[in-house]
Amino acid sequence: MTDWFGYLNLILQGAIVTVELTIMGSALALVFAFLAGLGRISRFFVVRALATTYIEFFRGTSIFVQLFWVYFVLPVIGFELTPLQAGVLGLGLNVGAYGAEVVRGAILSVGKEQYEACVALNLSRFQCMRKVIMPQALLVMLPTFGNNAIELLKATSVVSLISLADMTFQAQVVRSQTGNTFVPFATILVLYFIFATLIAWGMRMLERRMARGIDGVRV
Repeated sequence: MTDWFGYLNLILQGAIVTVELTIMGSALALVFAFLAGLGRISRFFVVRALATTYIEFFRGTSIFVQLFWVYFVLPVIGFELTPLQAGVLGLGLNVGAYGAEVVRGAILSVGKEQYEACVALNLSRFQCMRKVIMPQALLVMLPTFGNNAIELLKATSVVSLISLADMTFQAQVVRSQTGNTFVPFATILVLYFIFATLIAWGMRMLERRMARGIDGVRV
């Protein structure tokens, strides 16, 4: 029994790493999503081209390959990263590419009359985006951002490939030491479900809170 408590502690340590990856990876993905999403609707061709290249590349290639490039190839050209940094960067870049299309689609979904109102009020392009368009677009983005965060949570399991001791890595360690597959993997199954439920609940609460500030919106 004492041994099993020790093994459970290993998995919980891995859970902390998983949470860190999810939080930091989601934050980085959000930054890339807005940069690339806004870049896709930029008036400048070069900005649109760079944003489109980033989005299509990271959506069109495997996250496994991306992670190996970040961890094993970047050091060759002088960018040395710890496993945690590589995991955060790889996950952030990958999920950010999907989030960029969410940002673009949400902004374009705002009615033309809103832009016409900005012109009538003599608002600059930046003021129009910040005060009128973005608050409405954010409400559209939130449900998909929540899904992306959950997908990122589940994708953290790939970091075990670069020897980062997340939940999946620790479950594999416990399995190799005990020969028992059911207990460690049932444990991380439950933990993944709990974390995903918390993310979904948090995004739902945020969505409700933002909706209260927009007339005519009911969540």
